[in-house]
Amino acid sequence: MTITAPTPLPAEGDVAHPLEQLREAFEARLEGVLPVAGNARDLVTAAMRDCTLAPGKRLRPMLLMLIAEGLGAPRAASLDLACAVELVHAASLVLDDLPCMDNAQLRRGRATVHLAFGEDVAVLAAIALLTHAFGLVAVIEGVRPEVRNRLVATLAQAIGVQGLVKGQLQDLREGGTARSAGEIAQTNQLKTGVLFAAIIDMACDLGDAPAGVRSPLQAFAVELGHAFQLRDDLRDRDPDSGKDQGKDDGKSTLVALCGETQVKRRLQGHVAAAQAQLDQAFQGEQSISLLLHRLFAC
Repeated sequence: MTITAPTPLPAEGDVAHPLEQLREAFEARLEGVLPVAGNARDLVTAAMRDCTLAPGKRLRPMLLMLIAEGLGAPRAASLDLACAVELVHAASLVLDDLPCMDNAQLRRGRATVHLAFGEDVAVLAAIALLTHAFGLVAVIEGVRPEVRNRLVATLAQAIGVQGLVKGQLQDLREGGTARSAGEIAQTNQLKTGVLFAAIIDMACDLGDAPAGVRSPLQAFAVELGHAFQLRDDLRDRDPDSGKDQGKDDGKSTLVALCGETQVKRRLQGHVAAAQAQLDQAFQGEQSISLLLHRLFAC
């Protein structure tokens, strides 16, 4: 595996806000860890770069870096782990969009990978992104071998049959049937929450977090996962979402079951609970709070 050296974060005295500094460093590193197409026929590599480098919120990697560095983790290690998480997230979007899954046409404001490159290339690109992510975690420097092993295991569990895969299957096979609020929330937790939980666990492992910090951060991840999925459901018909509109029509979502007003109240409750857990873990920490505010302000 050939990977370029990490791009250091800007100095503390720079004018740019720390979140923007972190975002810029992440974007540069993400481009550096991706393979470069050798020629015009290298469609898989081109598809990998197209879907991963497309403009996005980068909430997951930003969250991981902020928490890991808040716990004193090495900056270069948190940056590489954040890139691995984004590769996994990009792969999951490619797979979710396939004709046999959600059959989406638009992602992040551009044509989905299977439309731009072909369904065969999309599947191969997703597999390549997943394997590249694990390869990246396996060679993170400055981390004890037992910690690297835990990082690999945590990421694998989040993706597998008890995580993202299970959530996607539930959504495909049960999403069109009548479900209770609890059943919908369980699917949402698997589709969205498990990766947030994995991010928190990996950040805590990287920063060797004590139990008194790890526990509220894990609770924070659960609340954040629920909030993020509710926000996504509420934006199903938002023309500025960068995705297909109306994809949830006919599906048993909490918006369909409870209505927008109640879902907005639920969303605000989850965000408030997430903030409370964050305050318990990091007294006075502002960067993650600002990230939450930007994401959920409406």
